[in-house]
Amino acid sequence: MTDTKTQEKKQKEKSGAQKGKGNFSDNFKPRSPQNKDGKPKFNMLYIYLAIMIILGVNFFTSGKTTVDTNWLEVKKTIIRNGDVEKILVLNGKQVNIYLKKESYPKYKEKLGSGFSSPDINGPHFSFKIQSVEVFESNVKEALEEYGVEEFTILYDDTTDWSGVLSFLFPVALLIFFWWFIFRRMSKGAAGPGGGIFNVGKSQAKLFDKDQKVTTSFKDVAGLAEAKQEIEEIVSFLKNPDRYTKLGGKIPKGALLVGPPGTGKTLLARAVAGEAHVPFFSMSGSDFVEMFVGVGASRVRDLFKQAKEKSPCIVFIDEIDAIGRARGKNPNMGSNDERENTLNQLLTEMDGFDTNSGVIILAATNRADILDRALMRAGRFDRQIHVELPDLNERKEIFDVHLKPLTISKNVDVDFLSKQTPGFSGADIANVCNESALIAARREHSAVEKQDFLDAVDRIIGGLEKKNKIISAQEKKTIAYHEAGHATVSWLLKHAHPLVKVTIVPRGKALGAAWYLPEERSITTKEQMMDEMSATLGGRAAEEVTFGSISSGAQNDLERVTKQAYAMVCYFGMSEKVGNLSFYDSSGQSDYSFTKPYSEKTAELIDDEIKSLIEQAYIQAKKVLGENKEGHKILAERLLEKEVLFTEDLEQIFGKRPGHESDSKHLGPEELKEMKEQ
Repeated sequence: MTDTKTQEKKQKEKSGAQKGKGNFSDNFKPRSPQNKDGKPKFNMLYIYLAIMIILGVNFFTSGKTTVDTNWLEVKKTIIRNGDVEKILVLNGKQVNIYLKKESYPKYKEKLGSGFSSPDINGPHFSFKIQSVEVFESNVKEALEEYGVEEFTILYDDTTDWSGVLSFLFPVALLIFFWWFIFRRMSKGAAGPGGGIFNVGKSQAKLFDKDQKVTTSFKDVAGLAEAKQEIEEIVSFLKNPDRYTKLGGKIPKGALLVGPPGTGKTLLARAVAGEAHVPFFSMSGSDFVEMFVGVGASRVRDLFKQAKEKSPCIVFIDEIDAIGRARGKNPNMGSNDERENTLNQLLTEMDGFDTNSGVIILAATNRADILDRALMRAGRFDRQIHVELPDLNERKEIFDVHLKPLTISKNVDVDFLSKQTPGFSGADIANVCNESALIAARREHSAVEKQDFLDAVDRIIGGLEKKNKIISAQEKKTIAYHEAGHATVSWLLKHAHPLVKVTIVPRGKALGAAWYLPEERSITTKEQMMDEMSATLGGRAAEEVTFGSISSGAQNDLERVTKQAYAMVCYFGMSEKVGNLSFYDSSGQSDYSFTKPYSEKTAELIDDEIKSLIEQAYIQAKKVLGENKEGHKILAERLLEKEVLFTEDLEQIFGKRPGHESDSKHLGPEELKEMKEQ
């Protein structure tokens, strides 16, 4: 018996799986919304549809009225011809004439056509009378006069509400539409909790015991220092007496600062998930509205709700939308709604007790433009910096995002973390997802190492353009250009080591070189000069090899110019300009119309920038001139294989300067032999 039941169960599961394999339209059929108990939800559309049907029926039926006439016309035509079937007297005041069905066509012209004309069943004609007795006498005389067959006269004394209804129905219809529009405007026109009549209500989304936050610190990889600081806030909310009994005050707020994609919002959600307290989440732009005073009203409503739900967390994402420094906005208006909202936020953050259990978390990647009054202690007591992950943190992030993937045994997490310098947590998640898509496109059973490498190339360089038309001479120029980057970066001590060089077009680039930046906290002038030389290695290779230059170095020149400008104007690395920095950390220089230096200083800065770039260019040409054979072999091999890695450069040039050589370095004679081959 048990085996039979098991087989039946498997059969049902199999049949259910087969049903799930239907076509696209079968899998995506619209379903009616359901309540928690599984029953369909009540839909107002059914009521609207019923009202439309009633209106249509009323339009087609209520409009059928009788044709007005008089007694003389009825007597001389209808009664005389014997066409009357019956007469109905309504309330002793109105007479309705019903024609015989065979006589109906004779009066078709008088009755008219269309929806408002009487149908064959009648009544067809009507007229008013003063007295029932007089009417009966007139009918009797007409019958005797014309000698026609008698017909039935009926009497109806019930009240006729049709006139009242015809008057009240349009009024009721107007009232209904007014109520409907009023209800829609007050309910959802401005989003959840909004509307034209309660537009000042907070737009914050609440996560409480009914709608829990499931994110925890286990879901946040890396960010060890940030998590250590943020865990104290969780401890405050869980055990407030532990801190207040010693006289301490719970911090009012913490500001998460860092580049985009580093996990600031994820970290805030993890705090709410770990603390098991209500969590209000909203964006800084949710306070801004077209109506004056709405932002301040929403701030007041948000803090009112937070006090009622305390202990709780209020999270404001992208707070720079309302927290920009006052008086320095590019807005030329006399009344700035954003400043009013910020003023109200500052007041509210000072308006509740320090131990009330309400903690404000905010996130921004532009802390330099925030108002100083917002940043002071007592409002945001702590600033938690969430920076780009380093090598070890990238490995932890990869471990989190690789869990749902089916990966091959040859995938090394350490290798992947080394191949993604400068990547944020969001970038790493994108790499993992893109690699799975590439593997599925290639019909692999698991995500392989090459799929991850192609995903990194796809994200950094863009989509590979296999059909791009490039002539043989252009391809040779590109190969020598990219080989120049690789050669100079490999042979200069302080330049970033090369990881990969390719001449496969991607995005707007015809070729590219990938480097592995060292994990530096500060950068010296010598390191910057070597990096500039490596960037100019492509232009230098074209001049040394072909004696002419091309437009392929546009991006290289742009990067070098910006770096030289930063060295002179920001870092004070010019002897002639001196130890000066014209960098504006407040971010307000973008809106100024004047430079922070004189015209004479501007000329000096231009001369120094040109001098630094020229020094780097001369150094690049010198390195290429001293290693002309190796550069040529590298370029020819790049033309052949299209993609080269670190191992290829190490075979040609040996280990990089400053590193002990574990492999044999090719001498001049061996390079000559390789060239001949």
